[in-house]
Amino acid sequence: MKIQILGTGCPKCKALEDNAREAIKKTGVEAEIEKITDIDRITEMGVMVTPCLAIDGKVMRTGKVLSADEIAVIIKGGN
Repeated sequence: MKIQILGTGCPKCKALEDNAREAIKKTGVEAEIEKITDIDRITEMGVMVTPCLAIDGKVMRTGKVLSADEIAVIIKGGN
């Protein structure tokens, strides 16, 4: 599984990344985190508001810093 954090590197994007790392630990899934900061790539994925959480290239949530628990639900397939 690849968890992607889309954003320019602002504090909210960093917080989302930290929460994603915590969610990975909580769920025990094997996942890698990819940070996407290139604006062209972000817009190619259809994202206009950051921070954004995507999994395996599929945009899951935009414009919000999700908690580790919220991300864990998404990782487990709860969307």
